[in-house]
Amino acid sequence: MVNSPAPADFAHAVDLLNAGALVALPTETVYGLGADASNPDAVAKIFAAKGRPADHPLIVHLANAEAMQDWARDVPEYARQLAAAFWPGPLTLILKKQSWVLDAVTGGQDTVGLRVPAHPVALELLRCFAASRHDSPAGIAAPSANRFGRISPTTAEHVRDEFADATPFILDGGPCAVGIESTIVDCSRHQPVVLRPGHITAAQIAAVLSGEQAQSPANDMHAARKAAPRVSGSLAAHYAPATPLRIVKSQDIPEVLAVWQHAGKRCGVVAYSVDPRDASFHELVRMPATSMEYAQGLYAALRKLDAEGLDQIIVEALPDSQDWAAVADRLQRATAAHALADSSGR
Repeated sequence: MVNSPAPADFAHAVDLLNAGALVALPTETVYGLGADASNPDAVAKIFAAKGRPADHPLIVHLANAEAMQDWARDVPEYARQLAAAFWPGPLTLILKKQSWVLDAVTGGQDTVGLRVPAHPVALELLRCFAASRHDSPAGIAAPSANRFGRISPTTAEHVRDEFADATPFILDGGPCAVGIESTIVDCSRHQPVVLRPGHITAAQIAAVLSGEQAQSPANDMHAARKAAPRVSGSLAAHYAPATPLRIVKSQDIPEVLAVWQHAGKRCGVVAYSVDPRDASFHELVRMPATSMEYAQGLYAALRKLDAEGLDQIIVEALPDSQDWAAVADRLQRATAAHALADSSGR
């Protein structure tokens, strides 16, 4: 359910943004930690609050597609087609930046990530913010409102849990409808390339485009990404709970749980098809069996189990299909975070 903040809340949020402060805002994907994208001191506060590496670029959120020209140059026609088809919505376009756009926003690159979110609260905030800026470019840089590398928040309460006494002002828009981060498409070259999967699939993108351009999202991603700009959420290890997470095939879950029981360890399970009641576990989160509904609840499920003081989180392996590609991407990055920690001796 979408909450509707009062007009005074929007006015206060705009005042904070114009003063260089941070505001947490809901989008249809996840909650963002927002700042005036044209204010270097405000942008620096995002990096400090999240503990985010300085070369990791931010996504700028706009009130409408027309504002794209304020931030990007040499916009290809196919990018305009994608914006017309999917904005407002969970799609980020990587475009050549205007010369004035802050290096802190782009990670020192000549490209900038832009999107128009579909959440009514985010859109109202962006419209109010743009109105307050008159003829100046207005955009809100807003990565996920969590400590860097950790589980993205999908409710206002998750944001409060993340930052505690340092929590910024939050516009509470209720739970996020999509639940995972936006699809990112590189539009800085002659053909589009999907750099991060999300709710909007490569097939949907191809359906909007025609001719050779429609084929590019399905090309070899590893080769395409070598020359691609750095983008948000593209690190191998990301979106991770503090509790070690392991993906296990459905048929292997009882055996794995038995091993953990024998070792005297506490284990939580995230499952959508198997019923592990015959095995020993301490917490079970039953997930929907459809990819869209699963994505909506994924981060909330991981946060719930992460708060239980478990030794291990077991996630049932997902179906091997394009419908599940975005969710599988997030889970693979979450498991990679612990693999990297183990290899470094942490």
